[in-house]
This record gives sequence, C-alpha cells and structure tokens, in this order.
Amino acid sequence: MEVAQLEESEEKLAIAIYLYLRRKVSLGKAAELAEMSKWDFIELLSRLGIPVINYPPEELEDEVSG
Repeated sequence: MEVAQLEESEEKLAIAIYLYLRRKVSLGKAAELAEMSKWDFIELLSRLGIPVINYPPEELEDEVSG
C-alpha cells in the first residue's frame, strides 16, 4: 500500500483548516498557519464550501433583531 505524501504547504493548510473547523483557532490565526492572507484563506474556504461566518442560531437571531 502506498502512503500519500503531502507537501509541507499542503500539511500546513490541512492543519489550519482542521483547527479552524474545530474552533481551536480564529480565522486570522488559521490563515497565518496556512501562510496565506486572510482574504485568500476566506476565498479558499468558500470554494471548499466551508462557512466563514458561523453564528449559532440564537446569536444570529440576536444580531438580526438588534
């Protein structure tokens, strides 16, 4: 069985996305870990279908109702 080898940049990106999804790091910190600008990281997350704004329903309702 052949083991897939990842480039170092791919490893950093995978770790950054994982930590962001687990809410262990902020969006800015995840972008920094991935060695990307925040905007490039946001664009990548969007292409991957990963929400950048992730409000719990009750917080979103509070924001909308003001």
